[in-house]
Amino acid sequence: MLLTAQPSLVEQAYEAMLGEIADGTLASNTHLVQEVLAERYGVSRQPIQQALWLLKSDGIVQDAGRRGLVVAPLDLRMMRDRYQVRAALDALAARLAAERCAASPEVAARTRRQGERIVAAGVAAVAAGAIKAMIAEDVAFHAFVYDASGNPMIGPTAEVHWRFLRRVMGEVLRTSAPPAAIWQQHREILDAILAGDAGQAEARILEHIHAAAARLAASEGEAGESKPRLGNRRRS
Repeated sequence: MLLTAQPSLVEQAYEAMLGEIADGTLASNTHLVQEVLAERYGVSRQPIQQALWLLKSDGIVQDAGRRGLVVAPLDLRMMRDRYQVRAALDALAARLAAERCAASPEVAARTRRQGERIVAAGVAAVAAGAIKAMIAEDVAFHAFVYDASGNPMIGPTAEVHWRFLRRVMGEVLRTSAPPAAIWQQHREILDAILAGDAGQAEARILEHIHAAAARLAASEGEAGESKPRLGNRRRS
């Protein structure tokens, strides 16, 4: 995947590496060599260096002594903490979205159109077996719920956690529950929102998040060997 000029090369490099960490292409403990990554993405070392610094600041990559930087292993305790925060935000968003649909047929109709498109795209990604697309559509679904809530503070507040949760999604999608079941849960959340049932919408989205957290814990308990390192060579 070659990168283009807009948005900034640093942002593109960050997103490219985060995406490949999320989908498992760059597994835990993968050695990250600037020269190899620069060649991989078709850019100079400078944006790669800056993107790696940002990923390190976020705790997504870490120092490994003389080896340099590696993809950080998942920290289950930290992920449980992030899931708790996400559960609170998503529950609030689902409840507010349902209340807005109950109060306005126009909002309900618009929410239905948007939600149906995302659910259809997610089901199609599952049918294609495309992990990266499944993650993107899953993120899109929850961003849609945040937007449907009508509270513009929820999305930005949740965004910082999604940098990590995208990776968790990839882990869960690769190792545990059938992805189709996840999109059935999304369908049930959407149906409750469209029905204007705030209590049911909140309950459904909390069940969905708690199930995802439990699947992550199970998948980490059963994890095997990491994938081979990417780029353990260096240019002279």
